[in-house]
Amino acid sequence: MMRCILSWIGLFLLSISFLCFVLLAPPVRPVAQPRRAVHGKNEPVVVVLDPGHGGKDSGAICGAVMEKELTLDVAMRAELLLRSAGYTTLLTRDSDRYLSLAERAAVGNHERNSLFVSIHFNDGERAAASGVETYFAVRQSAMSPGIFAWLPFLRPAESKPLLAKSESLARFLQAALVERTRAVNRGIKSEQFYVIANVRHPAALVEGGFITNPSDLTKLATAEYRQQIASAISDGVERYREVLSPNEPTLAWAAPAE
Repeated sequence: MMRCILSWIGLFLLSISFLCFVLLAPPVRPVAQPRRAVHGKNEPVVVVLDPGHGGKDSGAICGAVMEKELTLDVAMRAELLLRSAGYTTLLTRDSDRYLSLAERAAVGNHERNSLFVSIHFNDGERAAASGVETYFAVRQSAMSPGIFAWLPFLRPAESKPLLAKSESLARFLQAALVERTRAVNRGIKSEQFYVIANVRHPAALVEGGFITNPSDLTKLATAEYRQQIASAISDGVERYREVLSPNEPTLAWAAPAE
C-alpha cells in the first residue's frame, strides 16, 4: 500500500515538473512575422503551411528525389496562390532546415485564428501503391498540448467541434486534390499524427502522391503537377472557408525584408 502511495506521489511531482517546464519554456517563433492590418471586427485567419521534413530529415527518397524538397516547393507555390487570394500565410520553414514536430505544432499555435495544412508525399512497401489521401487527427484539443503530449492521462476531453472542423478541412482538401490531379482517390483518414493532433486549430495533413510509385514520381517531377497540388491546397482552404467561416475576414500577407 505504501509503495502504491509513493508511486502516485512521484507521478504527481513529475506532472508538476513537466507543467512548470511547459509554462516557463520560451515560445517557438514562426519563420516570419506578418504586417498587421485591421479588417472589420473579427481577427483575420492565418493559413499555416507546413512543408514536411527538412534539413537532416529528408523524408521519403527515390533516386535523386527527396520528399523534403517536394514539400517545400509545393508549400511555396500554395503560399503564393493563397496570398493572391487575400489570405495571410505562414510557413513553418522556408528553407532546407530541420524542425521537430513540436516546433511545427508550436508555429501552428502561434496565431489565435488559423488553419494548419501539413504537406507530405507517401512511400509504400508496394510500388503499385498510388494516389492522394488526406488525414485529420483522432483526438485534438483546443487547449495547450504541451504537458498532455507527455502525460496523456491528464489530457482533457477533446473538442468535438474542433475535430469536426479538422475533418471538414480534410474533406475539402482531398476533394480538391482529386479534382485537380485526377489521381487515385485514397480518401480521408484519421490518424494520431503528432503535428496535427497537437495544433489547437483546424488541421489536416495531405499526402500528394507516392514517391515510390513510378507513375506518381514521373508526375511529381514536373513543375506543372506540383502546381496542381498547390492549387488544390488553395482551393480546399477557400472552399472550407466559404462553407464554414464565410463571415471571417482575410488579410494579405507581406513578408518582411531579409
